[in-house]
Amino acid sequence: MTEENELNSSKLGTFEYWESTYDAELQQFEDITDPGTEWFGPTATKRMVKWITKRNGISKEAKILDVGCGNGLLLLSLAEMGYVNLVGVDYCANALKLAQEVFKNEGLQSNAATWLALDITQQTVVADTINKSDGPYRVVSKDVTTSEQSNGIFKVCLDKGTYDAISLCPDDSKGKRDIYKQQIAALLEKDGIFLITSCNWTASELRSHFTNLSFVEELPAPTFVFGGKQGKTVSACVFKKS
Repeated sequence: MTEENELNSSKLGTFEYWESTYDAELQQFEDITDPGTEWFGPTATKRMVKWITKRNGISKEAKILDVGCGNGLLLLSLAEMGYVNLVGVDYCANALKLAQEVFKNEGLQSNAATWLALDITQQTVVADTINKSDGPYRVVSKDVTTSEQSNGIFKVCLDKGTYDAISLCPDDSKGKRDIYKQQIAALLEKDGIFLITSCNWTASELRSHFTNLSFVEELPAPTFVFGGKQGKTVSACVFKKS
């Protein structure tokens, strides 16, 4: 499949679906402290976290962004490993409220992560540096354009399912993906890492999409056999901003 091929649109690509989902999951958490779905399962989260923790170039103080953080379980795993400069963005306000409650329930300080309401498919992204000395959620904003040559902020950008959701959007999914790819490049600092897990795109397709970044490696993932052919349940790839 080439870049020009599109996925069929789905409700999973709409803001309304995710707003409704996180409304329900926030209520569920308030009732029984269940954070809801961990997308692609805990194994996918562990795979991404393991890759980060094994890299000497990624310190516990590195600025790490989770794009489309949802209930915050991916960042929670990193916080529990001692990473301290964590930022989660999502375009659903209740996803961010849920993520904060999940962290609080695990006994983490309110400034263990910063949460920002943000739609990364917009032309201008407001990235952040955190001023922890003046309240846990005070953000000093820096305008980051879509220029791939900009000096970004984050050592690591993570995506577990967000690019998939954008790919299913019924309203110009390709245009939104193009903006997304530009934004990721702009948000990363030089030699920064982009780690993405997808269930809709193969590793080779992801490589053909993110040509503005350098491919580093594909992470091992579970395989299955159907009709005599072998495939993977998810694809996980690492890219670098050169």
